[in-house]
Amino acid sequence: MNVNEKTDIRPLAPVWQWLAVAVLAQMGWGAYPVLLRYLQTVSGIPGLSLLATGNFVVLLIAAVAILPRVDKSIFRLRIVWLFGLMVVLRGVSNMLATRFTLAIYAQMIYLMTPFIVAFLSRIVLHERLPRHTMKALTIALFGAVLITSVNLGDTAVTPSVTRNDFLGMGLAVASSFFLALYMIITRRAAKDKAPGEALLIVHLVSLFVFTSLASLVVGEDWGQWRGLTFTDWLIFALFSLGILAGANLGQIGAIQRLGAPVVSSLMALRLVSALAFAALLLGERLTSLWQLLGAVIIIVTITWYLRQNGGEEK
Repeated sequence: MNVNEKTDIRPLAPVWQWLAVAVLAQMGWGAYPVLLRYLQTVSGIPGLSLLATGNFVVLLIAAVAILPRVDKSIFRLRIVWLFGLMVVLRGVSNMLATRFTLAIYAQMIYLMTPFIVAFLSRIVLHERLPRHTMKALTIALFGAVLITSVNLGDTAVTPSVTRNDFLGMGLAVASSFFLALYMIITRRAAKDKAPGEALLIVHLVSLFVFTSLASLVVGEDWGQWRGLTFTDWLIFALFSLGILAGANLGQIGAIQRLGAPVVSSLMALRLVSALAFAALLLGERLTSLWQLLGAVIIIVTITWYLRQNGGEEK
């Protein structure tokens, strides 16, 4: 009797455990542009050096925990390093977007990535558009218009940082485009038997090497790191260990155990997380009922669309 009871209960525990991990991972990625913006604009860390240092911390962990069990022949595949190029383009455009516009706006645009993937897959891979793509995109864009129709006003970084929403949102669109290509290339790499662990190593190496060299070439002032406060270091630890390491590995593990459709259906939680962290750290808040309605429309629409189509996401 006791054996039967255990048999009934045990399969459920891992599901809830990994569902919780998936939720935390999505919330973490929602906070990512907020922390990027905070560390660049409030802490004053140069953007390229921030990406280089953050990815180096995670690379050290991955080199010990993951690299020894990865087949090194995988790194000779051209598709793997094309993936690395997309990582660099995505990472740098993401960093610049959060430098010039509100983290809420950037995250709102990033949530449109599944639609870009759908259109690129149609053009590049000649796949059919998923069901309800045009309908969902139209509704989501309407929600975005509601959010951006009212200025969020003064924020924690308004006095010290020149804000250029047109430039920042344009960079966020470019970042979403590179993320969509990244996802399509990831799909192709899977056909060449490139495991997720190998792609994670390439992800970290590509960003670290490019951003550290680029930082030196453009002459960023690394001396800014010496002036960081305890709070700044705490935010950096959350950025590097909590998101670049924790959310990344948590999402990979959750996808492996729950499947991409389940994990990606939680993607809209990123906007919820971005709103919460932006209000707490940057003073970026929705200031009208129209903006709140726009956020709800985007969250509901993206969730519905991904659940209808079992969408994929980074």
